[in-house]
Amino acid sequence: MKKVLLPLLQYGFFLGLGIFLVWWSLHEIPDSEWSKFKTSLQSARYWLIIPVFFLLTTSHILRTLRWKLLMEPMGYRPSFLNSFFAVMIGYLANLAVPRLGEVLKCTLLSRYEKVPVERVLGTIVAERAFDVISLLAVFLLALLLQFDVVTGSYANITGMQGNTDKTGGWGGWIVLIAIVIMGTWLAWVFYTGRGKALVQKIAGLLRGVWEGLISAGKIKQKKLFFFYTVAIWVLYIAGTWMGFYATAGTDQLGFQVAVSGLAFASIGMIITPGGIGAYAFLLALVVEQNGVEYAMGVANGTLQWFAQVLIVVLVGGICLLALPIYNKKRQHENSRSHPAENNIA
Repeated sequence: MKKVLLPLLQYGFFLGLGIFLVWWSLHEIPDSEWSKFKTSLQSARYWLIIPVFFLLTTSHILRTLRWKLLMEPMGYRPSFLNSFFAVMIGYLANLAVPRLGEVLKCTLLSRYEKVPVERVLGTIVAERAFDVISLLAVFLLALLLQFDVVTGSYANITGMQGNTDKTGGWGGWIVLIAIVIMGTWLAWVFYTGRGKALVQKIAGLLRGVWEGLISAGKIKQKKLFFFYTVAIWVLYIAGTWMGFYATAGTDQLGFQVAVSGLAFASIGMIITPGGIGAYAFLLALVVEQNGVEYAMGVANGTLQWFAQVLIVVLVGGICLLALPIYNKKRQHENSRSHPAENNIA
């Protein structure tokens, strides 16, 4: 019961945080700027979702190819389509329940490609390790390009910036409350004698990340793996940059803002299910630091978040329908090409 209740409580907490940030983002728009928020959405260039669709779908394709490279040293060469279907269905599942998609895509690949789930899970750890490194690299690039913006956005979130109206001083209280909750939880864990298990779990997680990084060293095509990793994040930046052109007020923002915006918005995708609330809120803070009114930043952030979710729903939904059809056809073709074996069976 506890094993089921704890994940549900965690999911409920982060979903609630996302809903709160949706309310907070809209609540902090001054009454005088509501018309600008509505106008930005009404006059948005919605056709830009087409090039953004191709940019982000290409990034998913490259992620699939990179995943296949991680499986090659173990002797597994699953088909590209089954791997791509699994990746997109995993993204789709993550919109409902965070991290469910990681397990689901391994399960799907195991079912249709006969790859052991436990072996594929190791590649997921390696992928996540490189994603963390890549995100840190994006933050470092953002600091180099827009140091004042990055530090100002962080100060705005925590409420440490004295002249900000966006957190109204509540940001510092939110951080303090989060620290108190975390400290209380840790105290309860150690008081009930579960501290050793927690330490072991954290150590196991860090060991898994390290082993994932080591496993990447066994890849034969290391340069291609590095190219895929860089290209994925370049496409993310390009998608964010192009997304700025969708609304008035943000259409003059350039590459540097796209890097800073992606850095903070990516954190939003991590802390709440599907980035609900957090993505638009954090992107709006970065955009505001670059001289764009907060209301317009929220409008653009909301639109960019919605576009990403829509792409995952559309492509993921198509993959969900195509997966059994493709494999049924594939199985039929295999049975036709080996009739003697089927007769013996």
